Amino acid sequence: MKYPATIPSSRAQVPIEAPPAPGPGSGWLATILRDRIVQIGVAAWILFSIAIPLLANGTVPFDQPDLRRVPYSLRVWGEITGPIFALILIGVIFALTHSRSVDVGTRAPEKAVAWRETIAVLLYGAIVLIAGQFVGRLLGVHGLGLHLSGSMFGLSDRVNPNEVYAWSIFNFIFYALLPYWVFRRRGYSNQQLCLRSSDLPNDILVIACVLGIGFTFDLRGNPIWQLNGHQLATGSLVAFTASLIGTGLPIMIFLTSILIPRYKKLTGSTAATVVLGGFTYASLHLSEYWTRYDTPAHGALSFIFIMLLFGGPGMVKSYLTQRTGNAWVHLWGFHAIWPHVTDDTGIFVKIFQIQ
Repeated sequence: MKYPATIPSSRAQVPIEAPPAPGPGSGWLATILRDRIVQIGVAAWILFSIAIPLLANGTVPFDQPDLRRVPYSLRVWGEITGPIFALILIGVIFALTHSRSVDVGTRAPEKAVAWRETIAVLLYGAIVLIAGQFVGRLLGVHGLGLHLSGSMFGLSDRVNPNEVYAWSIFNFIFYALLPYWVFRRRGYSNQQLCLRSSDLPNDILVIACVLGIGFTFDLRGNPIWQLNGHQLATGSLVAFTASLIGTGLPIMIFLTSILIPRYKKLTGSTAATVVLGGFTYASLHLSEYWTRYDTPAHGALSFIFIMLLFGGPGMVKSYLTQRTGNAWVHLWGFHAIWPHVTDDTGIFVKIFQIQ
C-alpha cells in the first residue's frame, strides 16, 4: 500500500501535543537511584555501616601498624564515610569533563559476547587471586595479593626484596600481560581497550587536578618527610616502579581496560558501571595481608572493611575511565603516584635498606 505524499488538510489541522513536563521524580538523581545495581550498592553501604559496631565489639582486629594509635571510633567513621569522599571526587571529575562525550560501552562487543567475556574474566581473576596465596607460600614469602605486604598500613613482618620481585612479576603477568595479550589476540584494538587518549589536554588537566587533591590530603604530616634526600629520591623511584608493575598496570588492564567497557555495555548505565567497578576493585583485595578469616566475625569484618575501603577508589577509577575513555588517566591520577608513592615510599626504603 502506498501512502499519500501529503497529509490531508483535515489531519494537518490537528494540534500536536507537547510531551508531558517532567515530573518531580524524573531528575538525574532520581534516575540514578532507581537503578537496581545502585540500590544494591547503597543498601550494602548501609548494612555494612550498621554491621561494623556489632562485629568489631569496640576493637579493629587487623594488623595495620600505621593505624594503631587511631581511636576506634575514628577508624570506623573513616571506613563508613570513605565512599562519600569518592562521590565528591566523582563530582569534581564530572566538572572537569562536562564537555566531553564518551561512551566506553561502544568499545565492547555485542551483549552476548560481552557477557561471556565478563564472566570468564571474573572467574579468571578469582582463580589468580586464590593462586597468589599458594604461590607466595611456595616461594617462602607472604601470599601474593594486589597489594604488597605492608602497603598502605605499614610493615609488621619482615618483607625482603625477593618478595617484591615475586609480587610485582606475578601480578603483572597474570593480571596485565596475559589478559592484554588474550584480548589483543581476540581482535580488540588499544582504542577499544581504552588505552588511547581522545583529548590529551583534558586528560592531563584531570590527572593534575586529581593528583592535586590527593597531595593536599595525603602529604600533610606524611612520614615521607622524615626521610633524608637520598631515601626520598631512591625510595620514591622504587615505590613508583614496583607499584606500577605490581598493582597499577594489573588493575588498569584487568579492570578499567577490559571490564569497565563491558559493564557499561551490559548495564547501559554510567552509575551502575561505577558501582560494579567499585565492587570488583574491592573484591580483588579480599586477600589483603592484614585481613583475618580465623573466625566468622573476623571474616565478615574483613570483607566489610575491604568493601568500604576499596569500593570508593574502585568507583573513582571506573568513573575516570568512563568520562575520559582513557584508562591511563586513572593510573597516573589515582593509583601509581597517589597513593602508592606518597604512602608506600617508606616501606620500600625499609625493605631495600636504603640509607
